[in-house]
Amino acid sequence: MYAVIRTGGKQYKVAVGDQLSVEKLPAEAGQAVQFDDVLLVADGENVKVGTPTVEGALVKATVLDQERGPKIRIFKFKAKKRYRRRAGHKQNYTRVKIDEIVA
Repeated sequence: MYAVIRTGGKQYKVAVGDQLSVEKLPAEAGQAVQFDDVLLVADGENVKVGTPTVEGALVKATVLDQERGPKIRIFKFKAKKRYRRRAGHKQNYTRVKIDEIVA
């Protein structure tokens, strides 16, 4: 059984036991979270596709920890104008473990 959920403006295909990093959620490590924006639920041959979401479907997960992604280097310049800017960015993520898919 698997589901497709939407969180943080992105879509993720998840199954029970999966661990994934999603955009930062306001939850502490060990807390339970629910994703109710479920776009698709599939159980073998039985597939439910939402319009846009599946009614009554729910994905329960546990927050493992809050983490930061790799550093992204940003560099912009304008040729022949002595304009150069360098910056860096590290995105905040929440690591979750999928516990249950309720169809």
